Amino acid sequence: MEGAPLILILLLPALPPPDEMVLAGEGLPPAPLIIPADPPPRTREAAGVLADYIAKVAGDRPAILEGEPREIPPRAVWVGVQPALRRLFPGVDFDFRYPEEILAASDGRHLVLAGRDRWDPAHTTAKGRLAMKTGLQQEYGTANAVYTFLRDVLGVRWLWPGEEDVVPRRRLALAPFERRYAPPIRARAGLFAKLALGDNKEGPDELWARFQRVQLDSLELHGGHAFSHWWERYHVEHPDYFALQPDGTRRPPPDPRNAKLCESNPAVWDRWLAEVEEQLAADPTRRVFNVSPNDGYDFGHCVCEECVAKDPPDGEKFTWRWMGLSEERPALSDRQVLFANTLARLLRRRFPDRELFVQLHAYGYSRPAPQRAIPDDNVIISSVSNFHLRGDGPGDGRDIAMRQFADWAGKAKLLAWRPNLGNPAGLSWGLPDVAMAQAAEDFRFVADHRGIGLFFDLFWLHWATQGPHYYALAHLAWDPHTDVRALMDDYYGRAFGPAAAPMKAYWELLERTRMEFVREHPSRHRAYEIPGKYTPELLAKAQSHLETAASAVAGADPKYRRRVDFVRCGFEYTRLVVDTRAWMQKLEAGRGRDDEAKARVLANWERVSEMRRGFPEFAINWQAVFRLPHPDGEAKRILGLHPDHPLSGRTLRELRRFEQE
Repeated sequence: MEGAPLILILLLPALPPPDEMVLAGEGLPPAPLIIPADPPPRTREAAGVLADYIAKVAGDRPAILEGEPREIPPRAVWVGVQPALRRLFPGVDFDFRYPEEILAASDGRHLVLAGRDRWDPAHTTAKGRLAMKTGLQQEYGTANAVYTFLRDVLGVRWLWPGEEDVVPRRRLALAPFERRYAPPIRARAGLFAKLALGDNKEGPDELWARFQRVQLDSLELHGGHAFSHWWERYHVEHPDYFALQPDGTRRPPPDPRNAKLCESNPAVWDRWLAEVEEQLAADPTRRVFNVSPNDGYDFGHCVCEECVAKDPPDGEKFTWRWMGLSEERPALSDRQVLFANTLARLLRRRFPDRELFVQLHAYGYSRPAPQRAIPDDNVIISSVSNFHLRGDGPGDGRDIAMRQFADWAGKAKLLAWRPNLGNPAGLSWGLPDVAMAQAAEDFRFVADHRGIGLFFDLFWLHWATQGPHYYALAHLAWDPHTDVRALMDDYYGRAFGPAAAPMKAYWELLERTRMEFVREHPSRHRAYEIPGKYTPELLAKAQSHLETAASAVAGADPKYRRRVDFVRCGFEYTRLVVDTRAWMQKLEAGRGRDDEAKARVLANWERVSEMRRGFPEFAINWQAVFRLPHPDGEAKRILGLHPDHPLSGRTLRELRRFEQE
């Protein structure tokens, strides 16, 4: 896999004074857009988006021409690499050397927006998780060049799904320039996994991710575990595929989907390769194949002689568990890297002409870097290092997780970041669990340690309470060295106009509050204690900022009033969650016998129905919160929020122990 520069920007000489290219305005028709004959799928789409936004900015939509015209127009926008460009731009290099490299250049007469595109015209569709993936490419340089131009040059802002900000201009003109960029993080779609191609039917939220350049990337990472289907499929005929237990059996854990493998068994390797062949037959464009062990990382690992021999005795010690037994044993990192290397080499021998990779999660007992094993060059290590949205105080583990990531960077050529986000300060409940400043630190750290991919588990897309955090993350994924302070100042100004100052104060208050909370509560159950931080005084202060903002936009453009109201809905929801949890604490303290507390909680659940009807689309993801599960379903996202799903006695005991300490 080729390396890429973080940022590469060149400016053409400014002497003699150049002419400007008039893109639109001055009584002229807008410069036509010219796309290649038979362009890549997403190039055609991006050209249409560009034409639409030129019309929104300048008032007139340019024509789109396909293929080089017989007569070259005196001014034109060239979207994608085409033969004429080498004549029109003789000093510009169109041989893109870096993955996803993009180019924007103007000579005062023409503008080119292009990038490195890779695609197979025979395979542009594939089955996604919930919908078909269409317009598939292996690299989308031109499309991302267009979206970058729209933001950086035309000034378009996509604030949240369905809410964009466009500043009209009478004249669009460009002095000669040349800008190039190659994003160092090549796997970005996993940042917002629910907005990836094929994860759902396309809507405004998927378009938001596309325009922010975190959907169309060049490396598709996997977030889950690779072998969860193996027990059901193979255990009858091939029990030897599975981990030998200390009692001599190969029985699975209570959940067979978490069954571990005997990773030293050549028959397992051959079966995995056969499955890869099936996957490639179904989707020849696929490039990354997951080899991560099943979940339940502390349970059921193989103790056969060949597997155990791969574990360095001087490795960091952990408690391994099996049915009725536990022992202190070394970390699994070396064993699992050797397994991934074995499969990676089989893959390379079987498909020598393809660039294919295996992906291994450094998760659970493989979070520490290996003592001896070195991942092969076609092994992607996805480090489950949970340092994002964590506190920086003692006991929270942020420093340990960052050290583990850095240690892996010293071993692996290809390293991705795959944190488990959890619910640190109400993230999955839809509370304002935002940390823009910390995100800037984290992404710079990942980039400085050669991180090439992202997969976050999981943002639930509550835009009215967490939208600024998503906005910052999207820009950091594209450019990890983004100045987030300047980015957010621009966001508040463009989103809220005359209310920018009080809205900035509102979000920074909530950001400080959550950072204080996670610093004070280094516990995996800390979110359940949120009423102790979201006090009436804190909520009143936040509300005062919103009231000041509402007064500031009272006579302003309706778009600003609409946006302030969108955030106000998020605040009303926040108060509801905090109040619900506070009454649930009383109900739990009374062992379910506090009738008033139960009634107040259920009344809040009734209020949710009103909110669902009255809130704007995308404000809160109601599919993820305040939704009672099927009787047989898991209820962890409403645990502690409904009388039928109080915190367990064990959780309450852990909380009390933490409070006493």
